[in-house]
Amino acid sequence: MTSPAHRALRLTVCAGENDTWHHKPLHSEVVHRAHTAGLGGAGVFRGIVGFGASSRIHTSRLLSLSDDLPVAVVVVDTEERVRAFLPQRDELTGEALVTLEACEIVPLRSASRPGGGGPAAGAAGPDTSGPDPEGKESL
Repeated sequence: MTSPAHRALRLTVCAGENDTWHHKPLHSEVVHRAHTAGLGGAGVFRGIVGFGASSRIHTSRLLSLSDDLPVAVVVVDTEERVRAFLPQRDELTGEALVTLEACEIVPLRSASRPGGGGPAAGAAGPDTSGPDPEGKESL
């Protein structure tokens, strides 16, 4: 039996790895703020080639020696929580491309459930073992 998927919203910020906010890497600041806001999850993905508002192509090719590769910061949580986070994103991202996409989170089966997976299974699904010690609700 497959667990039902949970509706969510994915926020993606496309920037350069050298973009900063108050002398800190922009991608790192977005992830830390998403964590502080209690959002469900965030990750930074480094690209091998891309361009942005400057129309200058950034690439990881050795001959180009680019030191400003594209990065995508992806944050996922419920629509309500991601939209509540948007004012912080507005403060940080300036000219970075930002997208919002509806998505679904498919919970993994835990080892304690029939047909469950390994020890990490269930990490993306709701925690039904009791109240969250930090007072945050999981997706």
